[in-house]
Amino acid sequence: MQPILVFIETSQCEIKKPSLETLSEARRIADNIKAEVVSLVVGDNVSPFAKEISSCSPDKVLLVESPDFKEVITTTYVRALLEALNKINPLVLLLSATPFGKDLAGLLSAELKTSAIQDCISISYEQGSFIAKKPVYAGKAIITVKVIKTPAIITLRPKVFKLSVAEPKNVIIEKISVNLGADDRRIKQKEVVKSAQKKVELTEADIIVSGGRGMKQPENFRILEELATLLNAAVGASRAAVDSGWRPHSDQVGQTGKTVCPTLYIACGISGAIQHLAGMSSSKCIVAINKDPDAPIFKVANYGLVGDLFEVVPSFLQELKKTT
Repeated sequence: MQPILVFIETSQCEIKKPSLETLSEARRIADNIKAEVVSLVVGDNVSPFAKEISSCSPDKVLLVESPDFKEVITTTYVRALLEALNKINPLVLLLSATPFGKDLAGLLSAELKTSAIQDCISISYEQGSFIAKKPVYAGKAIITVKVIKTPAIITLRPKVFKLSVAEPKNVIIEKISVNLGADDRRIKQKEVVKSAQKKVELTEADIIVSGGRGMKQPENFRILEELATLLNAAVGASRAAVDSGWRPHSDQVGQTGKTVCPTLYIACGISGAIQHLAGMSSSKCIVAINKDPDAPIFKVANYGLVGDLFEVVPSFLQELKKTT
């Protein structure tokens, strides 16, 4: 049986948690079909990651380690992935459906003249083919896709698949070299702008507190930031809030922003437009606070509170502070 290849994404000297979720799901599938799991990590100094990766039980860790990959650029990383695909000839390449993972999947599918199935919420291997399920039409429907060509290229939605961690074990570690051509280097990284604050990444957060047009002005997001600090949560925003210049695009949740699946999603002053619901409706528990009783957000909320968020949220903050 051909192996399963999993791309491990790293950022700021850390492994992205969604990649480990993807690796855990690969392990479960591989155990059912008696296949090996090979993980691939690319970068300038990635050898130290091997131990953490081994906690999710791959059979082998491939390292592409070179100063050529110090800058995270899709064209060079695609070349590394193509080298790994040629080397091990896997049944499937699995990536996390982060912005970078989806970029890589799209470029690879063009290189290989095949399709990439993006943002899947279920995956299985049946009768010699991979079967994946993914939301379509802004989350209103789920389609089932059968892959008929190998290697399949599939990205898995973060926070959907269970992370399984065990004691790190000894795994085979192998380094592979990649020769980059002039075409691979056609993009240069000019600047990396880091946030001044250490923020919880939206796609990895267990709790998200989001604000919309009902926040009225950017200064009012301070109460959501205070709430997020107490809950160790991330702060999100609707497209209306982002388009108004109240929050950066990196905070946007929705069809044209980020798709999230936290354990708890608190929507404050968000009416619930279709494009926003597409990015958060798969959250495990949704709490909506809105003074409009007919707001669409209440149709998907597990708990809804009709009221003024500028009265509700401060009261909630007071009660939380009593418990900390």
